[in-house]
Amino acid sequence: MGDLFSSLEKPSGIRDEPLASRMRPRSFDEFVGQQHIVGPDTVLRRSIELDRLGSVIFWGPPGSGKTTLAEVIAHVTRSQFQRLSAVNSGVADLRKVVEDAHKLRRATGRRTILFIDEIHRFNKGQQDAILPSVENGQVTLIGATTENPSFEVNSALLSRCRVFTLRAHSEAEIELIVVRAMADAERGLGELHVLIEEDALRHLVLMANGDARIALNALELAVSVSKPDDNGVRRISLAQIEDALQHRALLYDRAGEEHYNAISALHKAIRGSDPQGALYWLGRMLEAGEDPLYVARRLVRAATEDVGLADPQALVLAMAAQQAVHFIGMPEGALALAEITVYLATAPKSNSLYAAYGEVKEDIKKTRNEPVPLHIRNAVTPLMNDLGYGKGYKYAHSYAAGDAERYVQTYLPDSLREREYYRPKSQGFEEEIARRIARVAEIAKHGATAPDEKSER
Repeated sequence: MGDLFSSLEKPSGIRDEPLASRMRPRSFDEFVGQQHIVGPDTVLRRSIELDRLGSVIFWGPPGSGKTTLAEVIAHVTRSQFQRLSAVNSGVADLRKVVEDAHKLRRATGRRTILFIDEIHRFNKGQQDAILPSVENGQVTLIGATTENPSFEVNSALLSRCRVFTLRAHSEAEIELIVVRAMADAERGLGELHVLIEEDALRHLVLMANGDARIALNALELAVSVSKPDDNGVRRISLAQIEDALQHRALLYDRAGEEHYNAISALHKAIRGSDPQGALYWLGRMLEAGEDPLYVARRLVRAATEDVGLADPQALVLAMAAQQAVHFIGMPEGALALAEITVYLATAPKSNSLYAAYGEVKEDIKKTRNEPVPLHIRNAVTPLMNDLGYGKGYKYAHSYAAGDAERYVQTYLPDSLREREYYRPKSQGFEEEIARRIARVAEIAKHGATAPDEKSER
């Protein structure tokens, strides 16, 4: 058997304990991220350092540092520190900890801190079992959960704990954690002389999606199967990281040229009424890890710039897609973005509104700032009334729909009264808008109701 598996033995320096476990910070100096709750002057940090921590629950996504923070507390505190996992512990285990805590407190005066990992997996009976000891101070509870405590922790227990929310690590924080692990000769991979290529590191950081454990596990796997070169250096390529993560790197850089190239391609495919191309570029961005809300913002822009009033529903649905992504997140939100992408690509197109507003901006920049015509000002004081504010104003609702008096007054400054900014096209709903504008112009000119009464209603 030794001969059979000898070729599969781990290289020197690769240990049985996972890299993510070995690299857990032992102090706040080593702890990365979550400065909003463990920064130098925060209540949590001070209470830990003074060994006055009350019962708390750490809530955050996987790999954000909940267990790590508990480990730091274990190193810092002078209290007895006990660990349980809700996956394989029951009421008997809880009662044993409580009993030992009571004896320790009576004999030495020391407190006991009980850390329960994945506390959301405890049922109501198990949570009730720990409640009296938390309430009377026999134990100080630290719970860790990836689920919303409001739904997964009994209200009675929750009311006796303070909830601290941890955030997914930023890409910069994940990179720092990875680089530290490669450099650390005591607990990390330093003695293996690992050199990771820039594009491989970028892909590893991006695909970790804020989870430090995923990044370190993938790095360790890639290193464990790599061979040192003649200089003893283990070079980790993009292909090796892709293999370790089982996720192919896409030619995309969220902060670089490809980011702008891809969003440009998506927008132009929508403008060109090509749903196939639009869906492809949408997928390229989302599958590479692009911020879905950034894409949603650009789709809202396409709805107003390229579809406009040719289909007024486009903006409504684009905003609905944005809200859907915000509400359900990813990956489910991708379908909402795909739906509005196809809708926009196949909708009638008009840039009339976009062009109209561009002309308005030009006139504002290039002409004098004309005062508001007197007849459409409000006379809110006697002086304003004496100065002619509102004089001659025709209140539209005082006239019938076909009465010329309703439409003859101008709402533009005198120097711009002949300007025509918005010129609807014969596309989609804008064809109806054009009919409405033409009808108003006909009434104003001839003082007679145009034939098409239905469009007015």
